[in-house]
Amino acid sequence: MRLGTATAMAVVGIEGRPVRIEAVLLRGLPAVTIVGLPDAAISESRERLRAAFASAGVAFPSCRLTINLSPAGTPKAGTAFDLGIAVAILGAMGGADRYAGSVVMGELGLDGSVRRVRGVLPAALAAAKGDGGGMVVPLGCGEEAGLAGVEVAEVWHLAQVADAMGVPCDPAPDAPDCAEADGDGPDCAEADGDGPETPPDMSDVRGQFEARHAIEVAAAGGHHLLMTGAPGVGKSMLAVRIPGILPPLDVEQAVEVAAIASAAGEFAGRLSTVPPFASPHHTASAAALVGGGSMPKPGAASRAHRGVLFLDEMPEFPTSSLQALREPMETGRIEIHRARAAVTYPARFQLVGAANPCRCGNYIDAPSACTCSVRDRRDYFRRIGGPILDRFDLNVVTRRLSRAELAMSAAGEPSAAVRRRVAEARERQRARLSRTPWAVNAQVDGTWLRRHTHLDDATVRGLDAGMAAGRISMRAVDKVLRVAWTLADLAGREAPDRDDVDCALTLRAREGFHGAT
Repeated sequence: MRLGTATAMAVVGIEGRPVRIEAVLLRGLPAVTIVGLPDAAISESRERLRAAFASAGVAFPSCRLTINLSPAGTPKAGTAFDLGIAVAILGAMGGADRYAGSVVMGELGLDGSVRRVRGVLPAALAAAKGDGGGMVVPLGCGEEAGLAGVEVAEVWHLAQVADAMGVPCDPAPDAPDCAEADGDGPDCAEADGDGPETPPDMSDVRGQFEARHAIEVAAAGGHHLLMTGAPGVGKSMLAVRIPGILPPLDVEQAVEVAAIASAAGEFAGRLSTVPPFASPHHTASAAALVGGGSMPKPGAASRAHRGVLFLDEMPEFPTSSLQALREPMETGRIEIHRARAAVTYPARFQLVGAANPCRCGNYIDAPSACTCSVRDRRDYFRRIGGPILDRFDLNVVTRRLSRAELAMSAAGEPSAAVRRRVAEARERQRARLSRTPWAVNAQVDGTWLRRHTHLDDATVRGLDAGMAAGRISMRAVDKVLRVAWTLADLAGREAPDRDDVDCALTLRAREGFHGAT
């Protein structure tokens, strides 16, 4: 009895877990048995393997074949195990141990082709932390795996693998063009492009000075922002420009973002330093927002990690979907528990919401034309929910500009100028918080914040009055202080003063929610 082995990688969340594949040929009627908690896609690989072996000119074993995936307790899903199983079978047939120590990933087509799969980067990062034996990946995934710093070999046909292991086979076909490659991974055209487009520039925005200021404050401190205004006033236009004023991602952050995209099957082929931007439709389910499924996959909140999660028409989202964001808005991570697996996804995003003031949208700019009652307006915003509204650091009302204002307004300040101020404010925060686990003001714990913020008696009394009047909650007091620190950082002050607290209180006040909470 000869034992053939290979090493694959199961991607659970964005974590790669090594899986040892063992194959053994036994006496008995021809049959293929796969054990070790495989999912349906892995169990179906026996048919893909038979066809791929025939296409590569390799005689498939005509005896009882048992394949074990170890450890059995590690959840395994998807077609990325096909190539590893094939390597183990070829080893059991007498092939040389050519890929010992390497992580093997790839899906097999019926024609013997090796197709791209999702999750290559998380697997490569896990392999880099191991013995560093390298990876064998489908053609087109080499650059992705190389981001982890491991040695990479690309293959495009099973005949290549069989020939390398010394198993008799047909000659391998020539490498396909990028356009002909198939699988769940990114298209080569995307990988060979210039990367993500540059975000739209803030100079395109005319007027809306209060909203522009709120966006700059939100970007500088990593704060959650809600914009309320009539349809067509520019809420979405402002939101899509936020990534352009955020500081670029460093290499570590870019790799983290790319690993999430890889696990979701959305990796663009190369690292991007532009913060991600996710904008799910208002019909999105809770699973679409935070991730889910029998084998969980990252949702929009995780795909917006280190960037912006924009929810347009926020009151139109299902209440259950919005409530699922409560934990990640505070903790920056999402924990999903299923019967077969429990995964944790990073979700340190800035939530930017946009909402009409009422169902008809006329209440702010044309109150006389509004057909909604006070109760209708209150019920409309209650669809968001008080706990979510309370987690917004900033609340700004956008108003429609007149034709004269549009004609007289000059081009807005470009994103590059705003980004410089934001970067300088972020650097002040980084220096101040260097000995803490936080990087921006929005993440700072309330206890630390209150201990290091010294306000005069008049300012404290103003906060007390706001709480007594119901304008702010106890949670909101901490958020007001965080925004005040951000305002001070933007102004270059060592600590917030009374004006900063008053401005933060104005930006946070609930009047923009129209009495919804």
